[in-house]
Amino acid sequence: MTTPFRLFPLRVLRTERLSPSLLRVTFGGHGAHGLDGFASGGRDQSLSLFLPHPGQDEPALPPETDPDWFTSYRNMPDGIRAVMRSYTARAQRSDPAELDIDFALHPDGGPACRWAEQAAPGQRVAVLGPAVADNTGVRFRPGQDTDQVILWADETALPATSAALEQLPAGMPVRAWITVQHPDDAVELKTEADAEITYLIRDENAPAPVDALAAAHLPATPAPYVWIAGEASCVRALRRHFVGDRGYDRRRITFTGYWRQGLTEDGLREATSEHEVS
Repeated sequence: MTTPFRLFPLRVLRTERLSPSLLRVTFGGHGAHGLDGFASGGRDQSLSLFLPHPGQDEPALPPETDPDWFTSYRNMPDGIRAVMRSYTARAQRSDPAELDIDFALHPDGGPACRWAEQAAPGQRVAVLGPAVADNTGVRFRPGQDTDQVILWADETALPATSAALEQLPAGMPVRAWITVQHPDDAVELKTEADAEITYLIRDENAPAPVDALAAAHLPATPAPYVWIAGEASCVRALRRHFVGDRGYDRRRITFTGYWRQGLTEDGLREATSEHEVS
């Protein structure tokens, strides 16, 4: 039986600034196998990125053969064990073997943001990523009967939104709202779907996402699919809007809190392990 996720040692190949708040880092394999076996399911494929601390040449991790790997990782000293953050596999290519990860940058960003801002070719990281394409790290899963897709994301979920839009079928009706920091973060998104995309610019005092979506006219269709991802409290408010105010079937709504205002990702993991975002 194939293990659905495994560790991949990677190295930075190049970086590209996509907008004031978005930086793409392209990785290649490091070592004998590198990206061999990495099998992204596309869409909002998530992975765990492990980064070194300043002064370390590579992320400090237990041996992959450790039978209780994650417990051993958590038991390593805080200042030594690799920084772990969740990201989206924005794109994967096979010839040459490359993986793109897009980083949302903030002035008060955490260790992953700081790492990305100084990323340079040759730097080493590790990824706990998919070894099979159909895996639990892909959450964007509209049903076969879907007749309309509705999206909200902030800049942290913009890479996932971009990848999901690229894989929607031609002509699929889509309404998407994306909250970003600056006007130049409103990057052009490619899709064959019939998509109407609205950017909400936070620095221009745009309406709160729940207000913007509440004011929108959405055609009543038999089988809409809603995907919401970004700051956790906003995700909760939007889910309540679609279920409580619009009467959407909660089973047709996918929602993911990527981060929470005032909490690190580690803090969010601890919080959501006790009480799932709802």
